[in-house]
Amino acid sequence: MSRTLQAVFWDMDGTLVDTEPHWIREETALVEAHGARWTDEHAAACVGQALPFTAARMQEVGVDLSVREIIDHLITRVAAGVRNDMPWRPGGRAALDALERAGVRCALVTMSEPGLAAAVVEALPPGQIEFMVTGDTVTRGKPDPEAYLTAFETMARTHPEPLDPQRCLAFEDSVPGVTSAADSGLVTVAVPHWMPLPDSDRYQLISGLEGLDVAAMERLLAR
Repeated sequence: MSRTLQAVFWDMDGTLVDTEPHWIREETALVEAHGARWTDEHAAACVGQALPFTAARMQEVGVDLSVREIIDHLITRVAAGVRNDMPWRPGGRAALDALERAGVRCALVTMSEPGLAAAVVEALPPGQIEFMVTGDTVTRGKPDPEAYLTAFETMARTHPEPLDPQRCLAFEDSVPGVTSAADSGLVTVAVPHWMPLPDSDRYQLISGLEGLDVAAMERLLAR
């Protein structure tokens, strides 16, 4: 059976772009503006989670806004920050360039919403990220597999050959993310950044994206 790489599905926050400092700064500022305290433990518990989860935790500590108001505030502030200075993770742009040259299609699977995800996609060459699945388009966010299943099905509808999940890679940096990707059936690659990830036979751990060319990605399929 061919092991040629067919498609790559990318998480965004913490994987392609180092947005977590922006998220934590804006979460902290909003909580403190409501007279409460947002600890490192609170912030860590929200890494990789769907935005309604984060908003609910912020309400619990004292933010007197609706979930929608919290999400809109955070997205607007974080998007403004990254548009001013896009914090690419080392090796991410080069990996995307290599995949484009090889004709391997890519999509973004993120729990962020279009206001932020579009800022990242627009900073790339047109078409390098073919489409986005964002947190507002799914019923159940990560760690549920719905987002990756949706992305796979969307890609499969226009792919020139039948798409095999075992010939597709998903890159993630968090426990909710790798759980979502692995449960969808995709070959999952964990690239921990802000939070450590344990060894698991459900995904492959790599130290970073630097030097990750298409041949290296195909070797990940073969393991």
